[in-house]
Amino acid sequence: MTDPLIAHNGFALPVQGLGTYGFRGEAGADAVRAGIESGYRLIDTAFNYENEGAVGWGVSGAAVERDELIVTTKLAGRHHERASALVTIEESRLRLGLDVIDLLLIHWPNPSIGKYVEAWGALVEARDRGQVRQIGVSNFLPEHLERIEAETGVRPVVNQIELHPYFPQTDALAYHRKHGIITEAWSPLGRAGELLSEPVVQEVSNAHGLTPAQTVLAWHATRGTVAIPKAADPAHQASNLAAAEIRLDEAEVDAITALGRADGRLFDADPATHEEL
Repeated sequence: MTDPLIAHNGFALPVQGLGTYGFRGEAGADAVRAGIESGYRLIDTAFNYENEGAVGWGVSGAAVERDELIVTTKLAGRHHERASALVTIEESRLRLGLDVIDLLLIHWPNPSIGKYVEAWGALVEARDRGQVRQIGVSNFLPEHLERIEAETGVRPVVNQIELHPYFPQTDALAYHRKHGIITEAWSPLGRAGELLSEPVVQEVSNAHGLTPAQTVLAWHATRGTVAIPKAADPAHQASNLAAAEIRLDEAEVDAITALGRADGRLFDADPATHEEL
Protein backbone atom coordinates (compact mmCIF):
# COMPACT_ATOMS: atom_id res chain seq x y z
CA MET A 1 0.00 0.00 0.00
CA THR A 2 1.36 3.39 -0.99
CA ASP A 3 2.28 5.72 1.86
CA PRO A 4 -0.20 8.57 2.35
CA LEU A 5 0.67 12.24 2.03
CA ILE A 6 0.97 14.08 5.34
CA ALA A 7 0.03 17.68 6.14
CA HIS A 8 1.72 19.99 8.63
CA ASN A 9 -0.60 18.85 11.45
CA GLY A 10 -0.26 15.11 10.76
CA PHE A 11 -3.46 14.79 8.70
CA ALA A 12 -3.00 12.13 6.03
CA LEU A 13 -4.56 11.61 2.61
CA PRO A 14 -4.22 8.70 0.20
CA VAL A 15 -2.51 9.52 -3.09
CA GLN A 16 -5.72 9.10 -5.05
CA GLY A 17 -9.34 10.01 -4.38
CA LEU A 18 -12.60 9.61 -6.27
CA GLY A 19 -13.95 12.66 -8.06
CA THR A 20 -17.74 12.81 -8.22
CA TYR A 21 -18.57 15.83 -10.40
CA GLY A 22 -21.62 14.85 -12.45
CA PHE A 23 -22.51 11.87 -10.23
CA ARG A 24 -26.17 12.44 -9.41
CA GLY A 25 -29.22 10.51 -8.35
CA GLU A 26 -29.24 6.78 -7.75
CA ALA A 27 -26.68 6.15 -10.50
CA GLY A 28 -24.34 8.62 -8.80
CA ALA A 29 -24.84 6.96 -5.43
CA ASP A 30 -24.12 3.58 -7.02
CA ALA A 31 -20.90 4.94 -8.55
CA VAL A 32 -19.73 6.25 -5.18
CA ARG A 33 -20.54 2.98 -3.46
CA ALA A 34 -18.73 1.03 -6.18
CA GLY A 35 -15.71 3.31 -5.85
CA ILE A 36 -15.50 2.76 -2.11
CA GLU A 37 -15.84 -0.97 -2.54
CA SER A 38 -13.14 -0.85 -5.24
CA GLY A 39 -10.78 0.64 -2.68
CA TYR A 40 -11.27 4.40 -2.65
CA ARG A 41 -11.11 5.96 0.79
CA LEU A 42 -11.12 9.64 -0.23
CA ILE A 43 -14.36 10.91 -1.81
CA ASP A 44 -14.56 14.43 -3.24
CA THR A 45 -17.71 16.48 -3.79
CA ALA A 46 -18.86 20.11 -3.42
CA PHE A 47 -21.97 22.09 -2.58
CA ASN A 48 -21.96 23.40 -6.15
CA TYR A 49 -21.90 19.90 -7.64
CA GLU A 50 -25.48 19.49 -6.40
CA ASN A 51 -24.82 15.86 -5.53
CA GLU A 52 -24.00 15.79 -1.82
CA GLY A 53 -27.12 13.68 -1.27
CA ALA A 54 -26.05 11.07 -3.82
CA VAL A 55 -22.53 11.00 -2.40
CA GLY A 56 -23.81 10.58 1.14
CA TRP A 57 -26.15 7.81 0.04
CA GLY A 58 -23.28 6.01 -1.65
CA VAL A 59 -21.12 6.36 1.44
CA SER A 60 -23.84 5.01 3.72
CA GLY A 61 -24.48 2.04 1.43
CA ALA A 62 -20.87 0.94 1.06
CA ALA A 63 -19.63 -2.14 2.87
CA VAL A 64 -16.81 -0.19 4.52
CA GLU A 65 -16.59 1.24 8.02
CA ARG A 66 -17.34 4.95 8.11
CA ASP A 67 -14.14 5.78 10.00
CA GLU A 68 -12.08 4.44 7.09
CA LEU A 69 -13.40 7.15 4.77
CA ILE A 70 -12.50 10.79 4.19
CA VAL A 71 -15.47 12.62 2.68
CA THR A 72 -14.65 16.05 1.29
CA THR A 73 -17.00 18.84 0.30
CA LYS A 74 -16.54 22.51 -0.59
CA LEU A 75 -18.13 25.82 0.39
CA ALA A 76 -19.56 27.78 -2.55
CA GLY A 77 -18.53 31.36 -3.23
CA ARG A 78 -22.01 32.83 -2.68
CA HIS A 79 -21.82 31.65 0.93
CA HIS A 80 -18.58 33.30 2.03
CA GLU A 81 -20.23 35.62 4.57
CA ARG A 82 -19.72 34.09 7.99
CA ALA A 83 -23.36 33.49 8.97
CA SER A 84 -24.21 32.08 5.54
CA ALA A 85 -21.08 29.93 5.56
CA LEU A 86 -21.92 28.38 8.93
CA VAL A 87 -25.47 27.50 7.86
CA THR A 88 -24.25 26.15 4.51
CA ILE A 89 -21.72 23.93 6.26
CA GLU A 90 -24.54 22.51 8.36
CA GLU A 91 -26.61 22.04 5.20
CA SER A 92 -23.76 20.15 3.53
CA ARG A 93 -23.41 17.89 6.53
CA LEU A 94 -27.13 17.15 6.52
CA ARG A 95 -27.22 16.52 2.77
CA LEU A 96 -24.30 14.13 3.12
CA GLY A 97 -26.02 12.42 6.04
CA LEU A 98 -22.86 12.59 8.12
CA ASP A 99 -22.33 13.39 11.78
CA VAL A 100 -19.16 15.21 10.79
CA ILE A 101 -17.56 16.30 7.51
CA ASP A 102 -14.06 14.86 7.29
CA LEU A 103 -12.56 17.59 5.11
CA LEU A 104 -14.13 20.92 4.14
CA LEU A 105 -12.60 23.28 1.58
CA ILE A 106 -13.36 26.80 0.38
CA HIS A 107 -14.06 26.16 -3.30
CA TRP A 108 -12.59 29.39 -4.76
CA PRO A 109 -11.14 32.52 -3.12
CA ASN A 110 -13.21 34.92 -5.30
CA PRO A 111 -10.74 37.74 -4.55
CA SER A 112 -12.69 40.60 -6.13
CA ILE A 113 -15.51 39.90 -3.68
CA GLY A 114 -12.90 39.67 -0.95
CA LYS A 115 -14.69 37.60 1.70
CA TYR A 116 -12.50 34.50 1.66
CA VAL A 117 -10.89 35.37 5.01
CA GLU A 118 -14.36 35.64 6.53
CA ALA A 119 -15.23 32.29 5.01
CA TRP A 120 -12.03 30.78 6.39
CA GLY A 121 -12.98 32.02 9.86
CA ALA A 122 -16.29 30.19 9.50
CA LEU A 123 -14.47 26.96 8.58
CA VAL A 124 -12.27 27.35 11.65
CA GLU A 125 -15.37 27.84 13.79
CA ALA A 126 -17.10 24.80 12.29
CA ARG A 127 -13.99 22.74 13.00
CA ASP A 128 -13.87 24.00 16.57
CA ARG A 129 -17.56 23.12 16.98
CA GLY A 130 -16.82 19.55 15.90
CA GLN A 131 -18.88 19.77 12.70
CA VAL A 132 -15.76 19.35 10.56
CA ARG A 133 -12.58 17.40 11.22
CA GLN A 134 -10.09 19.12 8.89
CA ILE A 135 -10.21 22.30 6.81
CA GLY A 136 -8.50 23.44 3.65
CA VAL A 137 -8.97 25.41 0.47
CA SER A 138 -9.23 25.00 -3.28
CA ASN A 139 -7.78 27.19 -6.03
CA PHE A 140 -5.92 29.45 -3.60
CA LEU A 141 -2.73 31.24 -4.65
CA PRO A 142 0.17 31.77 -2.21
CA GLU A 143 -1.01 35.30 -1.42
CA HIS A 144 -4.44 33.96 -0.46
CA LEU A 145 -2.89 31.22 1.68
CA GLU A 146 -0.61 33.65 3.43
CA ARG A 147 -3.42 36.09 4.15
CA ILE A 148 -5.79 33.61 5.75
CA GLU A 149 -3.03 32.25 7.96
CA ALA A 150 -1.83 35.74 8.92
CA GLU A 151 -5.34 36.86 9.87
CA THR A 152 -6.53 33.69 11.64
CA GLY A 153 -3.41 31.83 12.72
CA VAL A 154 -4.71 28.68 10.98
CA ARG A 155 -3.01 27.10 7.97
CA PRO A 156 -4.99 24.91 5.55
CA VAL A 157 -4.11 21.21 5.40
CA VAL A 158 -5.00 20.97 1.69
CA ASN A 159 -5.08 23.16 -1.41
CA GLN A 160 -6.95 21.53 -4.29
CA ILE A 161 -5.87 23.10 -7.58
CA GLU A 162 -5.98 22.51 -11.31
CA LEU A 163 -2.95 20.33 -11.99
CA HIS A 164 -2.15 18.03 -14.92
CA PRO A 165 0.74 17.62 -17.37
CA TYR A 166 -0.39 20.57 -19.51
CA PHE A 167 -0.49 22.69 -16.32
CA PRO A 168 1.98 21.06 -13.91
CA GLN A 169 1.99 23.81 -11.27
CA THR A 170 5.62 23.22 -10.28
CA ASP A 171 5.91 26.43 -8.25
CA ALA A 172 2.64 25.85 -6.39
CA LEU A 173 3.64 22.28 -5.57
CA ALA A 174 6.98 23.46 -4.17
CA TYR A 175 5.26 26.15 -2.10
CA HIS A 176 2.78 23.67 -0.64
CA ARG A 177 5.56 21.22 0.25
CA LYS A 178 7.50 23.94 2.04
CA HIS A 179 4.47 24.80 4.16
CA GLY A 180 3.16 21.31 4.81
CA ILE A 181 0.05 21.73 2.67
CA ILE A 182 -1.11 18.67 0.73
CA THR A 183 -1.66 19.35 -2.98
CA GLU A 184 -4.77 17.83 -4.51
CA ALA A 185 -5.18 17.87 -8.30
CA TRP A 186 -8.56 18.43 -9.88
CA SER A 187 -8.98 17.38 -13.52
CA PRO A 188 -5.78 15.31 -13.13
CA LEU A 189 -6.02 13.99 -16.69
CA GLY A 190 -6.47 17.45 -18.19
CA ARG A 191 -7.64 17.36 -21.78
CA ALA A 192 -7.70 13.59 -21.62
CA GLY A 193 -8.10 12.83 -25.31
CA GLU A 194 -5.27 15.08 -26.42
CA LEU A 195 -3.02 14.45 -23.43
CA LEU A 196 -3.29 10.68 -23.54
CA SER A 197 -2.20 10.69 -27.18
CA GLU A 198 1.03 12.58 -26.46
CA PRO A 199 4.07 10.56 -27.66
CA VAL A 200 5.87 10.86 -24.33
CA VAL A 201 2.82 9.55 -22.46
CA GLN A 202 2.53 6.69 -24.92
CA GLU A 203 6.25 5.90 -24.56
CA VAL A 204 6.17 5.77 -20.77
CA SER A 205 2.95 3.74 -20.89
CA ASN A 206 4.56 1.14 -23.12
CA ALA A 207 7.66 0.98 -20.91
CA HIS A 208 5.58 0.13 -17.84
CA GLY A 209 2.72 -1.82 -19.40
CA LEU A 210 0.22 0.83 -18.36
CA THR A 211 -2.64 2.60 -20.05
CA PRO A 212 -1.99 6.27 -20.85
CA ALA A 213 -4.43 7.31 -18.13
CA GLN A 214 -2.60 5.14 -15.59
CA THR A 215 0.68 6.72 -16.65
CA VAL A 216 -0.59 10.22 -15.96
CA LEU A 217 -2.00 9.14 -12.61
CA ALA A 218 1.35 7.51 -11.77
CA TRP A 219 3.00 10.84 -12.68
CA HIS A 220 0.80 12.51 -10.07
CA ALA A 221 1.60 9.89 -7.44
CA THR A 222 5.34 10.13 -8.10
CA ARG A 223 5.26 13.92 -7.78
CA GLY A 224 3.40 13.71 -4.47
CA THR A 225 0.02 15.09 -5.49
CA VAL A 226 -3.36 13.60 -4.67
CA ALA A 227 -5.13 12.97 -7.97
CA ILE A 228 -8.93 12.94 -7.97
CA PRO A 229 -10.02 11.29 -11.21
CA LYS A 230 -13.70 10.69 -11.89
CA ALA A 231 -14.77 7.19 -12.86
CA ALA A 232 -18.16 5.53 -12.46
CA ASP A 233 -17.41 2.07 -13.87
CA PRO A 234 -15.89 -0.32 -11.29
CA ALA A 235 -13.31 -1.64 -13.76
CA HIS A 236 -12.24 1.90 -14.60
CA GLN A 237 -12.09 2.76 -10.89
CA ALA A 238 -9.88 -0.25 -10.19
CA SER A 239 -7.60 0.62 -13.11
CA ASN A 240 -7.15 4.16 -11.83
CA LEU A 241 -6.44 2.97 -8.29
CA ALA A 242 -3.81 0.53 -9.52
CA ALA A 243 -1.87 3.47 -10.95
CA ALA A 244 -1.49 4.94 -7.47
CA GLU A 245 0.95 2.12 -6.70
CA ILE A 246 3.20 2.86 -9.70
CA ARG A 247 6.25 5.12 -9.47
CA LEU A 248 7.97 6.57 -12.50
CA ASP A 249 11.66 7.47 -12.61
CA GLU A 250 12.85 11.05 -12.50
CA ALA A 251 13.49 11.28 -16.23
CA GLU A 252 9.98 10.03 -17.01
CA VAL A 253 8.42 12.52 -14.61
CA ASP A 254 10.46 15.36 -16.09
CA ALA A 255 9.51 14.36 -19.63
CA ILE A 256 5.80 14.41 -18.83
CA THR A 257 6.11 17.64 -16.83
CA ALA A 258 7.75 19.21 -19.90
CA LEU A 259 4.34 18.99 -21.62
CA GLY A 260 3.35 22.06 -19.60
CA ARG A 261 2.06 24.99 -21.62
CA ALA A 262 1.72 28.70 -20.96
CA ASP A 263 -1.97 28.35 -21.87
CA GLY A 264 -2.34 25.01 -20.14
CA ARG A 265 -5.43 25.80 -18.07
CA LEU A 266 -8.56 23.94 -19.11
CA PHE A 267 -10.56 27.17 -19.14
CA ASP A 268 -10.15 30.79 -18.10
CA ALA A 269 -9.99 30.12 -14.37
CA ASP A 270 -7.05 32.03 -12.95
CA PRO A 271 -7.72 32.20 -9.17
CA ALA A 272 -6.39 35.78 -9.17
CA THR A 273 -9.46 36.89 -11.11
CA HIS A 274 -11.93 34.00 -11.48
CA GLU A 275 -15.21 34.19 -9.59
CA GLU A 276 -17.34 31.12 -8.98
CA LEU A 277 -20.44 31.64 -6.93
